[in-house]
Amino acid sequence: MQRNTKSAPALPGRPLDRPIVLVGMMGVGKSTVGRRLAVRLGLAFVDADEEIEKAAGMTITEMFERYGEAHFRDGERRVIARLIEGAPKVIATGGGAFMQADTRALILAEALAVWLDADIDILVDRVSRREGRPLLKGKDARTVLSDLAAVRNPVYALAPIHIRSIAAPHEAAVEKIMKALDNWQ
Repeated sequence: MQRNTKSAPALPGRPLDRPIVLVGMMGVGKSTVGRRLAVRLGLAFVDADEEIEKAAGMTITEMFERYGEAHFRDGERRVIARLIEGAPKVIATGGGAFMQADTRALILAEALAVWLDADIDILVDRVSRREGRPLLKGKDARTVLSDLAAVRNPVYALAPIHIRSIAAPHEAAVEKIMKALDNWQ
């Protein structure tokens, strides 16, 4: 976990008193955008998937293969609950984290959820650049992502802030989030 010694920033008219949790499909840029957003806000950044791997002593792919998705999701919920505690920070979650009712309820109650959303073409391009995505293993990425989006997008829409990511540098999404935070009530 990266630590930042700066005090938590104040948004116009109010202090930032809770973590910002980025949710959305795999490949949308939650980790990259999250790191950049944390720098802009002067907050620590944590990637929930990296923290899960540290806690388990194995990769997410190994957890899926060895214990199955249900076991992984239980550990994921516990790690996210731990990450939400304490000082405000920016947290990037795995694509399926917000789909779990208990995890989603925790995030909505204790954090500010930001849904990063992108068109399937953008997601397919981005996931093709990185190995180790268990849900895509041996499958057509476009088909899997389209099917997942049909199920997940209505749930992601429960996040109070919705940011569309486009085929542009991730800094564009960071700017959109900063504007949304300025307007957040």
